[in-house]
Amino acid sequence: MSKQKDLELAKKAAREAIKTINEYKKRGINIRQKGFHDLVTDADVAAEKTILEIIKKEYPEDQILAEESASHSSLTDQRTWIIDPIDGTTNFAHDFPIYCVSVALWIDRKPSVGVVIEVNRNEEFSAISGEGAWLNGESISVSEEKSIDKGFVATGFPYNDLSMIDPFLNLLKLFMEKLQGLRRPGSASYDMCCVACGRFDGFYEYSLHIWDVAAASLIIREAGGIVTDWNGEEGWAFGQRVVAGNAVFHKYLLEKIIEYIPDAVRKNKE
Repeated sequence: MSKQKDLELAKKAAREAIKTINEYKKRGINIRQKGFHDLVTDADVAAEKTILEIIKKEYPEDQILAEESASHSSLTDQRTWIIDPIDGTTNFAHDFPIYCVSVALWIDRKPSVGVVIEVNRNEEFSAISGEGAWLNGESISVSEEKSIDKGFVATGFPYNDLSMIDPFLNLLKLFMEKLQGLRRPGSASYDMCCVACGRFDGFYEYSLHIWDVAAASLIIREAGGIVTDWNGEEGWAFGQRVVAGNAVFHKYLLEKIIEYIPDAVRKNKE
């Protein structure tokens, strides 16, 4: 089993999922609320089914960790496909342009290949561990920006855990004062891919799930960036707290997170 073959399968599955998403969009989508501030549409479910059918046909023994289906197997040393059929469902439900399909394969609990496609701009981000990262087939790398006052950073607003909202808003205020720009597009995988290709210098968010970051984290790392949890460690996959960027901005964001939200850091260590 070659990594290139795995990547091509991930791309095929993501592209077919986009066809499914667009079909549902044309005829009208049904939206329901599966949790506080947490939407799901029939397009999410159908797109995930499309991805699973393609992967299972090729690799019926592989494990699956997918957002919308019951296939929430724990991460093991086995080959595990980690899938987010629509990252940015709230955007999609409101016909706001930024939402992605994310497909990753992890082996031995580490990312092996990853694909993130932003649906409306048809931007395909991909990576193979140890081989590089690409946007529509062209090699990409993180930004070389070193000046904090020129920094362009992305974040996301927590939707199901508001326990740290006050220190989070204090941190947001600091970044609004110190950085050149701060953005919240509404899709963590897209935000991270924009770090990978140098559009954003850094990214931070909490209340995330592994399917939000499984592919994009590999794409950032293969583009020369850094991805950690809010302790600067490797607990980001299931720790729900991610900070990423080039070396300078990762260090800066991490330092300020620890300074402004120490309770979150301690909680992540438990």
